[in-house]
Amino acid sequence: MSKIIDLRTFSDDRGYLTVIEKNLPFEIKRVFYIYNVDDSKRGFHRHKKTIQAAVCVKGSCNIMLQSGTDKSVETFTLNTPSKCLILSPEDFHWMQDFSEDAVLVVLASEYYDKDDYIFENY
Repeated sequence: MSKIIDLRTFSDDRGYLTVIEKNLPFEIKRVFYIYNVDDSKRGFHRHKKTIQAAVCVKGSCNIMLQSGTDKSVETFTLNTPSKCLILSPEDFHWMQDFSEDAVLVVLASEYYDKDDYIFENY
């Protein structure tokens, strides 16, 4: 089940520092980021095993998801680098509504494996 977690953030007159350390439910094996997205929608898959953590470090985007046999779509808006969305493997998800300046960073529990992807929705 997906959930938003708050990332530990420190601030002072010089700016902000946000930390991802010991607060993810997995060891990070892969990092990728998505940016310069037009009005396209990305994703449209779930995983057999990979857990992901998504942080929009700049700008904003929406992550849409469906879990299990529930056909309803849940929307998570990521618009601050101090919020992180944890995606479970069974979450069929896609990203949309990227702001022009959006940079979405994704941390994954597994290395890339094309056989881990499931493109059929429930």
